[in-house]
Amino acid sequence: MADGNTSFVMRHRWIVTTVAIVAAVILLASFMSREPAVPVRAVTAQLGTIRSIVSTNGKVEPLQNFEAHAPVATTVKKILIREGDHVKKGQLLVELNDAEARSQAARAQAQVLSADAGSSDVQRGGNREEILTLESQITKARTDSDTAQRNLDALRRLRQEGAASPGEIKNAEDQVKRANADLDLLLEKQKKRYSQQEVARVDAQKTEAEAAYTAAEDVLKQLNIRAPFDGIVYSLPVQAGAYLNPGDMVLQEADLSKVRVRAFVDEPDVGRLAVGDKIEVTWDALPERTWEGTVSVVPAVIKLHGARNVGETTCVVDNKDFKLVPNVNVGVTIVTAEHRDVLTVPREAVRQDDSKPYVYEIVNNELQRRYVQTSISNLTKVEVTGGLSENALVALGPTNSKPLRNGLAVKVVR
Repeated sequence: MADGNTSFVMRHRWIVTTVAIVAAVILLASFMSREPAVPVRAVTAQLGTIRSIVSTNGKVEPLQNFEAHAPVATTVKKILIREGDHVKKGQLLVELNDAEARSQAARAQAQVLSADAGSSDVQRGGNREEILTLESQITKARTDSDTAQRNLDALRRLRQEGAASPGEIKNAEDQVKRANADLDLLLEKQKKRYSQQEVARVDAQKTEAEAAYTAAEDVLKQLNIRAPFDGIVYSLPVQAGAYLNPGDMVLQEADLSKVRVRAFVDEPDVGRLAVGDKIEVTWDALPERTWEGTVSVVPAVIKLHGARNVGETTCVVDNKDFKLVPNVNVGVTIVTAEHRDVLTVPREAVRQDDSKPYVYEIVNNELQRRYVQTSISNLTKVEVTGGLSENALVALGPTNSKPLRNGLAVKVVR
């Protein structure tokens, strides 16, 4: 029987060989036509927190600030504090030379006293000597008027007896009129010693003298610089004995327990801001620290800041350890939205097709296009609100130059 099989094989050996060759060719063709799997990077869609942020820069400003300037040309007499000192309200900080100011205040005070005396004279109708002289003149005029009237009365009685002439009566009447006129003039002078113009001039002199004295006193106060509130002297650019021009800076004090951060937001991002948005402040000098605040105002105008068009927003941050100092440049992160426990994927996993976002989910080592709904995004992640399940494996990109497409066989490279 075996010999028969062997004989059959031998007789039909060419047929077996042909079948084997055809099978090998078909297998080889099938293998060669199959596209090799494209290596891709991939991640798993997971629940987490995503924040939409605006990153920019800002500057620290004192919330309550006091600047002392030289009110007049002077010199620094004495400095009683050092830069960085904590000071109390009312504490004397710096004394400036006040000799000239005191002299001016004394002259101004003398002018006030003189003006007061002049005003008092006007109100009384003159100085004491003038008043006494006028009163004496009035007394004499009254006496002259009374004497003239008695003389007239006597002549009229004599006229009835035929002992006085009409001419004598006429002269006596004229004498009474002159005496009464002199008295009336003096009484009017006593009542209105000065004209309205003279009164106005005296009042103006008094007002001017009082203003000069007030200004001199104000200069004196500014030459003795005191702390207007509890705070820190953060700038002291002068030394004892230094000459100061009017307006020169002497010191700056601020209450730094809270500071204002002014952030410069680029024009395209201004529309994303809302009052109450969280702000995180960082400073390169203290990289481990973060200060927090909230947006206090949405920019209402765009300004040129260097080469940038920006809107300015501010926030107040606690600074109880006084680490943040005025005028330093800081980094500012404004959180415009924050969603927790939401499904997120890397930004590069999301693609667009006719404005429809989609991802490539890897199923059985093959790409499957999944159209998705998205919400907020940032520079690294996108929130997916529909079209994809948790723990789905999504492709990021190939490790070679092969383009990704639906149905493509892939091999995940970790």
